[in-house]
Amino acid sequence: MSNVKMSNGKMNNEYLIVSEEVQVALAENRPVVALETTIISHGFSYPDNLECGRTCEKIIREEGAIPAAIGIVKGKLKIGLTDQELVYFSQNKEIPKCSRRDAAAVIAGDGYGAATVALTMMAAKMAGIQFFATGGIGGVHRGAQDTFDISADLEELAQTDVAVVCAGAKAILDIPLTLEYLETAGVTVLGFGTDDFPAFYTRKSGCGVDYRTDSAEDAARIIKIKKNLGINNGIIIAVPIPQNDEMNPIYINDNIRRALEKADSSGIHGKAVTPFLLAELHRTTGGKSAAANKALVYNNSRTAAKIALAYCKL
Repeated sequence: MSNVKMSNGKMNNEYLIVSEEVQVALAENRPVVALETTIISHGFSYPDNLECGRTCEKIIREEGAIPAAIGIVKGKLKIGLTDQELVYFSQNKEIPKCSRRDAAAVIAGDGYGAATVALTMMAAKMAGIQFFATGGIGGVHRGAQDTFDISADLEELAQTDVAVVCAGAKAILDIPLTLEYLETAGVTVLGFGTDDFPAFYTRKSGCGVDYRTDSAEDAARIIKIKKNLGINNGIIIAVPIPQNDEMNPIYINDNIRRALEKADSSGIHGKAVTPFLLAELHRTTGGKSAAANKALVYNNSRTAAKIALAYCKL
């Protein structure tokens, strides 16, 4: 690791550290795919979370790209974590979730922080990484008309030029309102091999995407044209969970409804909601939701690497 001094002259930041491997790949126009650390610290229990992080990196490498896990480590925003650092994030669930608003305070305290979708996008953009693979984006929570609970991920997508490869929005959210927000923000939603916006655990939400693309090459070309036009917000590549890993919609939605009711009656709110709901779904489905979650994250990692590779060839 070294303090960032990119050869293209775009970056020199004492608070941001990029691994040598990622720096070299970017300088040589080789594909790099960012990964978040919230999914490791808060998405699964140990050792499943470590397995997930390592497998995502392995898949990305197998497709010819370089993985770049992102998190705050001892007061530095690090891009391209070591395996030892992945182990630390997986074993310490007390590491706080960090979004854009938290970064400066956590860095000032020389602490650790698990990067959310929003912070991962911000850091990826700072480093010049164009692609980011995750599970599902945050969005407009159910009942937001009363609570105003809307994820910072959406605002980040509105202003940060990174392509986010995901299985749609997390199924615990209000997906139609999330898509309305994205439309207002001018964020294009591409369906990768689908006309229907995925609903995380299931392949369809009943809501359409803006445009469909059926190959990594076509998706890369759209992203390249967007960049050349100077359109500086994010873009979503929505990838359905593999068919064999899809959960029964009635079954999972019934479990989500009960988990949301329990969160509400327990006074769970804010950024504690998503980890609580994921843990509750893991309990009530006997681990089936976590298995589906891992399957879709692996699929997204593979797809992101393929698109990143196609993009670098343009």
